[in-house]
Amino acid sequence: MRHNKKFNHLGRTSSHRKAMLANMAVSLIKHKRIRTTTAKAKALRTYVEPLITKSKNDTTHSRRTVFAYLKDKYAVTELFRDVASKVGDRPGGYTRILKVGNRMGDNAEMCIVELVDYNENYTSQKEPAKQQTRRTRRGGAKKADAPAKASEEASENVASEPNAVAEDAPVDSPSGTTDDTTAEAPQEEQPIAQETSEDETLENEEGADDKDRTE
Repeated sequence: MRHNKKFNHLGRTSSHRKAMLANMAVSLIKHKRIRTTTAKAKALRTYVEPLITKSKNDTTHSRRTVFAYLKDKYAVTELFRDVASKVGDRPGGYTRILKVGNRMGDNAEMCIVELVDYNENYTSQKEPAKQQTRRTRRGGAKKADAPAKASEEASENVASEPNAVAEDAPVDSPSGTTDDTTAEAPQEEQPIAQETSEDETLENEEGADDKDRTE
């Protein structure tokens, strides 16, 4: 009986299963993500993650231990040089399984196995989303902009009032007297009024003489 024996044999012998997992682990270390069935991916995760943890301690003994599992010196070199420095701060959970549907033919459940720290879509920091204001068709945006426009118009009026006052006020000279143009204007009007009155008197006298002659 197989009580409490949950190990998945994957339908293979022990030697075949070890060779397959070693090849899959080498492919994962070199390419950073592979496509396989979900059952194999779960078996690979329990196989490769202890090796990644072992690579954090870069010693000759650790390299020989990992090489006994992988049997590929190039994969061991990349694991201890690149992958270990990338996942150095992560306390386990180095792989991610993404399900991609079923395979055509035997309908096997497929997935993608990848190293967590090499997926830029998940590791890159996302910018905080900007708050978007909703606009309605009933002029909600216009009502919101009305106070801003009113404040701008008020500021423009305040800025233009001192100029208007300065234009209306007479310009004083440094000695305290007003400008010559403002002082000469009333003096020029008085002789004109006197000349008009003299012309009227002359016309009246001429009119009286003409009446006397006619009589």
